[in-house]
Amino acid sequence: MKLPENTFKHAFAEGRRQLGAFLALGDAHSAELMASAGFDWLLIDCEHGPNELPSILAQLQALAGYPVQAVLRPADHDPARIKQYLDLGVRSLLVPMVDTAAQAQALVAAMHYPPRGIRGVGAGMARAARWGAVQDYYRHAGGQLCLAVQIETLAGLENLDAIAAVDGVDGVFLGPADLAAALGHLGEPLHADVRAAVEAALPRIRAAGKAAGVYCADPAIAAGYGALGASFFLIGADAILLRTAAVAALGRF
Repeated sequence: MKLPENTFKHAFAEGRRQLGAFLALGDAHSAELMASAGFDWLLIDCEHGPNELPSILAQLQALAGYPVQAVLRPADHDPARIKQYLDLGVRSLLVPMVDTAAQAQALVAAMHYPPRGIRGVGAGMARAARWGAVQDYYRHAGGQLCLAVQIETLAGLENLDAIAAVDGVDGVFLGPADLAAALGHLGEPLHADVRAAVEAALPRIRAAGKAAGVYCADPAIAAGYGALGASFFLIGADAILLRTAAVAALGRF
């Protein structure tokens, strides 16, 4: 058995647009429903969603039958947890609250086996290697891993160029909600100051040769971000989409 290609990572290198959504409900059935909608990628969220290892595994299994890429957002930078996620079969991480190049370098190390990194060795017991069925897993695993880091604070913006320059960081994602709070506009991710910060950051990310991403639920604004270099987007969340549709349905009656 060969290790499948990580098309999420390859799309970064090719500059192809990828549209994704949060999976915040922590449920495999709803995750599969979202996969059937045709998204390019779906983000299993451990930062704000009620996800733990059993629910992550169930969602990975539910998504496996669809042409959608599973990405995971951990709650923090804990290398022990990252090791568990990778062994479960997660191959792409979107890591929140990265403020410095040193943090980005530590995340790269957490994802890779020695001598490049510190990931513990146990693929014979891991779904990632199909319990030893994947040929030469250790030799090929690193090339199929994808790391995107989130810039969400003033420190992150200040250190953006250094973070984007870190070898092993494949993409940089801008989080307007937290940036809004950092800029004094809590709850206003589309405030002019926030949009200006995002628009200034996107070309810098692309200039570093890394894929640029952003959360944006407004197609017109997303198109503008795309013109500035953004190529991977989060455009919604399962919980928000469900509630929005439910409120709209009730309102029609």
